[in-house]
Amino acid sequence: MPHSVSRRKFVQATGLAAGAAALSPVPTIARGRLEKPTLLGIGAGGKGRADLEGARRAGFDVIALADVVDIKSFNGVADRRTKGLGQVRAAFPNATFGTDYREMLSELGDKVDAVTVSTPDHHHFHASVQAMLAGKHVYCQKPLSHGIWEARMMSKVAADTGVKTQMGNQAHANDHMRRCVELIRAGIIGKVKEIHTWTNRPIWPQGFAKPPAPEPVPTGLDWKQWVGPAPWVEYNHVIAPFAWRGWWNYGTGALGDMACHIMDLGYWSMNPGAPKTVLAEQNGATDFSPPINSKITWQFGANDFSSKDGFTINWYDGYVDAKFNREKWILEKDSKEYNHPSEEVMEGMSFSKFGSVIIGEDGKLFFNRSNGKWVLKTNSKVDGFEWPPETMPRANNQDNYLEWYDAVTGTVSQSESNFSLAGPFTETILLGVLAQRVAGQKLIWDAEKMQVKGRPELDQYIKREYSEGWSERVLLGDA
Repeated sequence: MPHSVSRRKFVQATGLAAGAAALSPVPTIARGRLEKPTLLGIGAGGKGRADLEGARRAGFDVIALADVVDIKSFNGVADRRTKGLGQVRAAFPNATFGTDYREMLSELGDKVDAVTVSTPDHHHFHASVQAMLAGKHVYCQKPLSHGIWEARMMSKVAADTGVKTQMGNQAHANDHMRRCVELIRAGIIGKVKEIHTWTNRPIWPQGFAKPPAPEPVPTGLDWKQWVGPAPWVEYNHVIAPFAWRGWWNYGTGALGDMACHIMDLGYWSMNPGAPKTVLAEQNGATDFSPPINSKITWQFGANDFSSKDGFTINWYDGYVDAKFNREKWILEKDSKEYNHPSEEVMEGMSFSKFGSVIIGEDGKLFFNRSNGKWVLKTNSKVDGFEWPPETMPRANNQDNYLEWYDAVTGTVSQSESNFSLAGPFTETILLGVLAQRVAGQKLIWDAEKMQVKGRPELDQYIKREYSEGWSERVLLGDA
């Protein structure tokens, strides 16, 4: 049965000084160049399978795997993820396996140089922070965390420990993404006024008003570990391995899942700092589940790349006529119409199921992260525009795993999607998730205090209470 790693045992296992303020482990790269860094994969099915293959291909030696499903004894519902788990175990037959990553990090100690974190959102903070405090380099899937306070803390711990970090928004490594950032900052569309981003997701169940009926926990599944730090729910196969995204307690809905990909160009280009306000408009949200479709608007202050009045980021998600079918536990839709910007914004352009439009005072840039053929619509003021040189570092082979590997082995100083950028970006996105809790109400954000002004009742969504044995004090001490 999983148990919490006590502060004393954790410090002893990692050789760190006691007290959160004093935690400053020497990253493995500082102890000498790593030719083939060793890796623990936390989460080995689903996205974990792709992350482990990407890390292996980049040059990591996968020596250990942590997953709540031991596929060798599992007798539950077979699906694509369980098939993938079997393939991962076969691909790394000599890897140490366990269901509790806390125990594995403590027991493996210096045998591990780095970790990938490919769990549901509610485990990202605990897995990543324990690894970073132990001096391990961390690649964590998006969104970086489940809550705003967690993202802030993950950025701080990464900076304090000096480990090499990366969030898994893969297109961040693409050359066309980085080139468009350079062009926007150079003024190719003038000062930015609006950014519009959209996705057709959720394609998983959202909008349910109560949990499904409990089912027996299959052999080979550590359900207590799966729930971990979050509020308890009885097992049902419709919750995991995929539909957890539609639960407030475990996932962050379509916004948390996809915005780290689709908002990336606009946010990175603007380097905006914290938003001033956020407003959510939506349909279908409940006390248990995020909305079936929504629109979110963040207002940012002015900076070097924006108009004098600042700029907005607008987010659209979901199919407009989708409904939750409780009997089948699916979203059903009558048409293929998904939430998206107006025709005035799009001007006849379409990038299928997701994309973004950056609107400046002198034109628009239409962008899709999976398509290098971005489109520029400008007015005559851009005539004679001097195209800027390439100033941003380019990722090795446009591969985010290789970029992280190069950071870990010392070829580059840090991945571009490291936690110093990914943390504030995730905070902005999760502020939108918070706004979904109180849709229709504009929230004024105090980033320094990490509070919604005049709304202390929302603090519970900014920094959540963890279940027994998972307190953040287990990781960070009482300091």
